[in-house]
Amino acid sequence: MAKKFIDVMDTTFRDGFQSVFGGRVLMDDFFPAVEAAKRAGINHFEFGGGARFQSLYFYLREDAFEMMDKFRKIVGPDANLQTLARGVNTVMLDTGSKELIDLHAKMFKKHGTTTIRNFDALNDVENLKYSGERIAHHGLKHEVVVTMMDLPPGCHGAHTTEFYEKTLREILDSGIPYDSICFKDASGTSNPQKVFDTIKMARKLIPEGTHLRLHTHETAGVSVSAYMAALEAGVDGIDMAAAPVSGGTSQPDILTMLHATKGMDYDLGGLEIDKVLTYEKELQHCLSDYFMPPEATMVSPIIPFSPMPGGALTANTQMMRDNDILDKFPEVIAAMTEVVEKGGYGTSVTPVSQFYFQQALNNVMQGPWKAIAPGYGKMVLGYFGKTPVAPDPEVVRIASEKLGLEPTTEKALDLANADESKSLETWINKLKEEDIEITEENIFIAAACQEKGIAFLKGKGEFNVRKISEMKKESEGSFNMGSGNYTVVVDGQKFSVQVAEGDANIQVTAVDGESVAPASVAKTSGDEVSIKALLPGNVWKIVANPGQSVNEGDVIMILESMKMEIDVVAPRGGVIKSINVATNDKVVEGQVVAVLG
Repeated sequence: MAKKFIDVMDTTFRDGFQSVFGGRVLMDDFFPAVEAAKRAGINHFEFGGGARFQSLYFYLREDAFEMMDKFRKIVGPDANLQTLARGVNTVMLDTGSKELIDLHAKMFKKHGTTTIRNFDALNDVENLKYSGERIAHHGLKHEVVVTMMDLPPGCHGAHTTEFYEKTLREILDSGIPYDSICFKDASGTSNPQKVFDTIKMARKLIPEGTHLRLHTHETAGVSVSAYMAALEAGVDGIDMAAAPVSGGTSQPDILTMLHATKGMDYDLGGLEIDKVLTYEKELQHCLSDYFMPPEATMVSPIIPFSPMPGGALTANTQMMRDNDILDKFPEVIAAMTEVVEKGGYGTSVTPVSQFYFQQALNNVMQGPWKAIAPGYGKMVLGYFGKTPVAPDPEVVRIASEKLGLEPTTEKALDLANADESKSLETWINKLKEEDIEITEENIFIAAACQEKGIAFLKGKGEFNVRKISEMKKESEGSFNMGSGNYTVVVDGQKFSVQVAEGDANIQVTAVDGESVAPASVAKTSGDEVSIKALLPGNVWKIVANPGQSVNEGDVIMILESMKMEIDVVAPRGGVIKSINVATNDKVVEGQVVAVLG
């Protein structure tokens, strides 16, 4: 009897990179490994989309569309190249209008995509209808998704086999065109028995011959068991990655699954161990200079209490490293249990996983529910669709008050379509204002990546890749401070300090250029209040000016930190005496950003 052929998608170059490096891997560094994967007989790749789309513009100064074109050229015309999309969010963190959703499918088809895996983190089927229609319209294969996870202990009301059956029935009854169905567990927390029961349920419910897949992560340590349960239940495809970006927060390793299925009646993609070994050696060589975050290689038994998906975990820890607050990570993970429970049980996958993390971070840094992360607040208020269960009424009240928004039951797509800022015309005009060439690619980059997309298109994008060789240079430099100008923070105030050898006349100036005595600048009179940054980040926008009168609670400036917009507000009424930072400045926790008199 012939073994059952199981289609294997290699997630190394999308989810693997996202889960281990926060998506920050340069294309020329990994393309030799793509060639090696092709030689190993792999013909189905996840090669873009999801958070890996934005990460190229945010951190790499690379064009995702160019990367996709080059990838397609390497693997040839017959390979199944797959991307990840988030329903009405496509590859954005916010919802898109019909125009942007259509443009997403059109551009991804143009740049080499075969299949788009399309999910909604809330399992709101309304959010899959139009996006699925446009994917099919542009000649792409549509893989429609039900998202999975296990709820934290003590939580009930969703994420059972019965809940997934209800969601799948809604998809089938909706008439959404699809070519395959995937059950996606980004946090790797679904227990194997539930996986078995869910796949069995789906196999009975869907038309005969429908391609059925499972996607999971090793984060909680049960991914191989989950895949074995899915295979036994009748799944047709699974996702795996290659070392060193396999296991841990990523997918199980290809070699691990080949070993786990030895002697069984499954043929995993026709793959051979010796060829996969050669491929993995090449990949390890390609990535040898990349810093491997320790948490990326770990299995965490406490993840089911959060739950934090692998693809978001390392992206968030990388940002916390960049902002010198990584020591807060265990507290944030612990705080996520309450955030998930009170948020309505949306699946912990982007963008909802990021909303959970941002709100948990706020609760740790600023006190429980003292500040509402905009994404989390809009989710509980209904602006991203209907959550699986009703969010906590008190959290809804706080979110409404903090964000100045009323709860809504309108469809997310209708709300986005009515938002002029999400129209093609708005972004065309923005490109004209910035004197940027108007192409469909540039329109979508700007709309999807906002200010950072514009910065990239103007050649001013941030470059932030953690390579071991560069980190060594930085470390060596930190112990040998040479002559030159440095910025230091003293008692919450920033100063420019000139460092020179010998008895040179040293100059100390405030950041606005005025010569001062450091001690006097840091002091305020009894009637003045120093307003400090609660989190490290960048100054995104300054709202108030020196001399301006403000009331208690008025927004003075907005910081950007951990993909959040954080309002800096006046603690009482008064007059702005000084603004101590400028737009785009980096600030540290506790730094004085303004003085109120």
